[in-house]
Amino acid sequence: MDDIIDDSNEILFTVKFLGRVEVVRPSGVQILEEAAQNLKTPDKYSSEKASKKSKVHLYLSSNTLDILEHKTKFLLYSCPLTTVSFCAVLSSSPKVFGFVAQHLATDTFHCYLFQSRKFAHVLVSVIGGSFQTSPKEESSRGGRDLIVEALRHKVENVLVRMNAVKSATT
Repeated sequence: MDDIIDDSNEILFTVKFLGRVEVVRPSGVQILEEAAQNLKTPDKYSSEKASKKSKVHLYLSSNTLDILEHKTKFLLYSCPLTTVSFCAVLSSSPKVFGFVAQHLATDTFHCYLFQSRKFAHVLVSVIGGSFQTSPKEESSRGGRDLIVEALRHKVENVLVRMNAVKSATT
């Protein structure tokens, strides 16, 4: 299920969406851990929590991070990269990763959590690199394409190394 589709200016990852939780701070591994714990605790008043893990496409373009429903490609959430403040893998569960983004209309922060069997660390590296450079590169028109290209190259190298290790162990 861990598919990675690479286009000229976009990267698409297939992952399981665990849910979205409002958080009090914009960054920190502790925030991700608390959000993951919050998702495990049932709350009948919150429609934001996924009742079960659902397959989604995590679509990274030069300026946004979109979460699309797997079958219909319906846009569930869209986060401009300039609003993303933190991204990491959960230390308690290495297959789970998430990012925190600011909701501009309500001036709140939300943590989006996902599960990926193989590529959690790769996804965090790609997303993290994108949002860290996003605010700096807004003024230079061509800079964003170079960043996306550099990240795509980094992902390709990691995947090649992972496949080499996998084939050497089998």
